[in-house]
Amino acid sequence: MLAIIAAHQPGPLGNEIFAFVQTAVFNAVNAITRQYPKAASRTLKPPPGASLEASVAAVNRSMLLKLAPSQRGAIEAAYMAALAHIPDGESRSDGIAIGEQAVAGLVARRPVETAEVAYYRPATSPGMYVPTVVPIGGDSPRVNLCWTLDRVDQFRPGPPPDLKSAIWSRDYDEVKAMGARSGNARSSEQTAIARFWSTAGPAVYFPLAHSITDQPGRDVTRNARFLAVFAQVGVDAIDAVFDAKFSYQFWRPLTAIRNGDQDGNDATERAPSWLPFIETPMHPEYPCAHCAVAGGYGAVLRAETAGEPVPRLSCTSPKLPGVPRTWNTIDAFVQEVSNARI
Repeated sequence: MLAIIAAHQPGPLGNEIFAFVQTAVFNAVNAITRQYPKAASRTLKPPPGASLEASVAAVNRSMLLKLAPSQRGAIEAAYMAALAHIPDGESRSDGIAIGEQAVAGLVARRPVETAEVAYYRPATSPGMYVPTVVPIGGDSPRVNLCWTLDRVDQFRPGPPPDLKSAIWSRDYDEVKAMGARSGNARSSEQTAIARFWSTAGPAVYFPLAHSITDQPGRDVTRNARFLAVFAQVGVDAIDAVFDAKFSYQFWRPLTAIRNGDQDGNDATERAPSWLPFIETPMHPEYPCAHCAVAGGYGAVLRAETAGEPVPRLSCTSPKLPGVPRTWNTIDAFVQEVSNARI
């Protein structure tokens, strides 16, 4: 995780890197343990006694060198530190070999993308100025490269509320009051939550998964499978939500509230100097990306803990260091993320 963060990969690409790494880890580990005989890793045939630890270390090194090459020094150092705890010999060598085979097999089935390919075309008329920044997520939609979906638009939601509807005026007033930088209606706790969830990507979400994997009695193969699914769903949720965002091109609150006299709804009063508490990210408003990702992760957490007690979930945010958030239920986590975006 530290290597990906240090490489300053954007949120969607950072999620993709994690999916590649965790999927290859599961394939390598499961090839050795054979705990899930129908998984893709059944084609890998490691010698008996191959080291699980060495295979995981080899996967991380091999995949991260492909996806975060700027962090080669840190990656190699972490790899050597991991191998230092594993006795030299055939077991270690065989584990390294199966890890490298798992990476090669996954990359052969799914091309590795290390850069976003911009397709975004600014909407304008000849001679008219528009902001000259490619929006986040303005990369080519990977329709044929989903991990768990059939295609990115498989579950595309319906359009945003009609601007003349009561729902629109209700939501407009709520965001105008709760999301304002000054003169807002937030409590101090709501302000802290908003700041906490102003970050995105693996750095804030993956500690939630470790709330599960760190529980007593869990074995390495089950954890590897869970982390792979967790990472894959995060990628597909992001790809699906950005497909919908760029399909609808719905305006952000800053634009809507400063143009409240032009939406055809007499109930929305314009605020000409309104500013949001959190700086507006460069992508369309609808649907909510954090909400989609949290919903996806919540579904994976529910599936993984079905029939078992749910441990207390916890994570931290680089935007509010030293102040972890905790939840006693999965639903409470998902709901908090949704409310934070208001």
